[in-house]
Amino acid sequence: MKALTKAVLLLSVAIGGPLSLTVTSGFAAELKAGTAKVVITNQTPRVMTNGRVSSGVLKDIYARALVLNDGRKRLVIITYDLNCLDVATPILRTRLKRELSIDPAYVVLLATHNHNGPIQIVPDNFDYGRWLADKLYDLVKEAMGREVGPVRLLFGSGHGYFIQSSGNAPVDYEIQLLKVMKGEQVVALLFNHGTHPLQGSIDKVGPGHPGWAMDEIEAKIPGSFAMYSDACGGNQFPRLRGRIREELAAAQKQGTEVANSFLLKHTKSLAHELAVSILDIAGGELRDVTGPITSSMQTLSLPLRDPIPRAEAEVLAKNFPADTGFVPYPNKFRGTNWVRMLLYWYERGLPFPKWTTDLICTDDTYLIHKSDRQMLDRYDYSIHDELPCIYEEVIVAKLGPMPLVAMQGEVCAPIGMRIKDAFRHEIPIMVFSYMGEHNLYIPTRELVRLDAYQSKVIQIQYASPVGWAPEVEDEMVGGVIKMVEDIRSTAEPTP
Repeated sequence: MKALTKAVLLLSVAIGGPLSLTVTSGFAAELKAGTAKVVITNQTPRVMTNGRVSSGVLKDIYARALVLNDGRKRLVIITYDLNCLDVATPILRTRLKRELSIDPAYVVLLATHNHNGPIQIVPDNFDYGRWLADKLYDLVKEAMGREVGPVRLLFGSGHGYFIQSSGNAPVDYEIQLLKVMKGEQVVALLFNHGTHPLQGSIDKVGPGHPGWAMDEIEAKIPGSFAMYSDACGGNQFPRLRGRIREELAAAQKQGTEVANSFLLKHTKSLAHELAVSILDIAGGELRDVTGPITSSMQTLSLPLRDPIPRAEAEVLAKNFPADTGFVPYPNKFRGTNWVRMLLYWYERGLPFPKWTTDLICTDDTYLIHKSDRQMLDRYDYSIHDELPCIYEEVIVAKLGPMPLVAMQGEVCAPIGMRIKDAFRHEIPIMVFSYMGEHNLYIPTRELVRLDAYQSKVIQIQYASPVGWAPEVEDEMVGGVIKMVEDIRSTAEPTP
């Protein structure tokens, strides 16, 4: 370990864990932390992210909040057992700013990437999103009211080798952990891993394997509060060992209950592997990153390619009924919305977008040009007046010496790896994606070249008339690195 200026080595014992070596900082002001969680399980059947209507509850889903207060600013970190936040995002940001004076740059909204919870892009689920926004606002207030201090922030990382990647990409096995301690008591454990979740059921609401992992961690460390969010897992998935796929297919032929039992068994097994990894990291060598809090938020402009010729679009239009119109998830023709949108743009003579910032995303995930008054009026009901969704939102906070990066959408693993590798030799850095609303995939250059699913989602799910330019990866990485460099060069706030 490199010697650190004005740092000493201390031995500390994690509750329920082995002896750990901690590098401490010299932050003088008192840092406080508060936590709270709330059940967000839907009480009536809802369309879930996996496209099915829920038929009961396997296990409750939760939202969890961690509020860090350095005496000047509060940083609010909220995780939730959902695929993303969607409708609730601008409503919650607006209330926190107006009523609690917490700027959106200091509100880090992170999803577990759960596919067995309500998806808010379905118009029939918009009311769930509005209900959820109120729940999360109350959750933040509860966490603020439970602040305790002084606390220390400790950062560490390890690896979970039970995932795999697609798209000709290396696997990012890294698991990152932020441990919040009050004396020798663990207050909170915020951790990430870059992967889609394994779900415990086909048709029931449940949190996926991270939910069971959090339960196990809290049982092993009494009094602790576990929080999970996906890292950059857009192209990464659980590694299914042996003949699990074939066995699952056989179980499905025997009926949903048999398949659910099979899935639950393997979901709990994966959860245990994740929990063990977290407990190992929590009890190992950690770096103290306690310090003043600052944060910034920007909308990065990402490049788009030119449209296909109109004649090609007209040929594609022969594959669906002429009167289909624009249809929401999970309509079977949703994947062809982009063709109809492209023809609409040609007919209207609209300027094709060159950058994501040319477009506004509606709550039901239509990407509309900022100048298209006809479509903006048509979908006005699903565009927030004050905080419309424009890609690509990024928050970079700084906890003492450590940047904490949160990127909107399903960012693919090599992008996160490049950002971490740009700084890890100098400073600790914690990187998340699945932040805020609408999980648009942010693909790599290679995924664009392959025309892989992750690169096509901008069209087949978001109805963009054009796809990604190959430079999207470099623009994303460069933009985030610039944000990190900027916040690192900002003068430390005085306590």
